[in-house]
Amino acid sequence: MEDKNTYRTVKSRSEGFYKEKGSKFIGVVSRCYSEAEAKQLLADWKREYAQAGHLCYAYRIGLNGERYRANDDGEPANSAGAPILGQLQSYDLTNTLAGVVRYYGGTKLGVGGLINAYRTATKDAIDTTEIVALEVFEHVQLDFEYSDMVGVMNCLKRWNLEMDRHSFENECEIECSLPLPASQSIQSELKAFDTLKITNKGIY
Repeated sequence: MEDKNTYRTVKSRSEGFYKEKGSKFIGVVSRCYSEAEAKQLLADWKREYAQAGHLCYAYRIGLNGERYRANDDGEPANSAGAPILGQLQSYDLTNTLAGVVRYYGGTKLGVGGLINAYRTATKDAIDTTEIVALEVFEHVQLDFEYSDMVGVMNCLKRWNLEMDRHSFENECEIECSLPLPASQSIQSELKAFDTLKITNKGIY
């Protein structure tokens, strides 16, 4: 699959709304980088919309959306999760979670009506926010001894890299984000330090 230096996702969490025959559908979209993060967000949404009868969802994760899932949460098969996932695919969004909560209005909509409702609520949520193209980074953790501190810091400065997190206690530990096109070159320089160990934390 083609290597990508950017990916499309939503700028921020947003909500959408659709109403049909008394049933209310609230769509929610949010940026999401892992299955664990999706699970946590969904738990938060269930608490936030505790009175809703269903929370159907879909996500795409990875530079090309290669990790994905759709869930109907008790609705007829493929009437909810699939149309939600279809909207993420239609907008070419990845690292994105979309959910739709339904408040039942007393009248059954049928499979066709449900598909339209879940798709429309998701589309409205996406249209409410901004779609952004973000640069891809390789996130790494650097562990090294104080003897290599000056050299490592000079390398980061030379590549204009900022530390996402750092700890300088018994040993030195830095987490930073390397621009994907330059990642291998930066890591090659860092590997020249005798005490340094690089742990790859993911690409996104």
